[in-house]
Amino acid sequence: MKEITATGQTVREAVDSALAQLKTTEERTEITIVDEGKKGILGIFGSRPAVIKAVIKMDPIEEAEKFLLEVSEKMGTPIEIETVKDGKNVQFILSGKKIALLIGKRGQTLNSLQYLTQLVVNRYSNQYYNVMLDAENYRKRRYDTLIQLAERLALQAIKTGKKIALEPMPSYERKIIHTALVNDKRIQTFSDGNDPHRHIVISPVKNK
Repeated sequence: MKEITATGQTVREAVDSALAQLKTTEERTEITIVDEGKKGILGIFGSRPAVIKAVIKMDPIEEAEKFLLEVSEKMGTPIEIETVKDGKNVQFILSGKKIALLIGKRGQTLNSLQYLTQLVVNRYSNQYYNVMLDAENYRKRRYDTLIQLAERLALQAIKTGKKIALEPMPSYERKIIHTALVNDKRIQTFSDGNDPHRHIVISPVKNK
């Protein structure tokens, strides 16, 4: 966060001086008036310059993009980013030659990056954003896989009459499983365990 103190004969002049030094616009700057100044007699005697403090507002989306570019560069997987913002939802779509390294096994690396990116975005934002990272359409492919997994394991639980515990998943993936099976009255689903080991359990409903 870059901050400077600027002076001028008037507050307006002090602000203009600060913006010129910071090479930014007033819309992207937070201005605090320290002293409005004083003109003095004949504009000279007893005069006091206006003093302001100017702080550049950090754009949360730009900071997140910068974070992702730096991390991917250090991992040896340079990327390009397409950002899609819809209200409080922000999606960063990553692409690159070695993008599979950023996805990781079952999306574990991508999920970790998503968590860290969400922290970065909300650190610099006055409102809460939901962040989603995607690469090579992984989220859609993972969604389809989870739906198929949920249906297959639900049938297995019904057939065997035993509970089935799934692998640990992030909350939004657990929600996909819950939603996929919510209308099947033969089974019930619930989450068990603590993060990062929290997982779904599919349990057959016993007829009374």
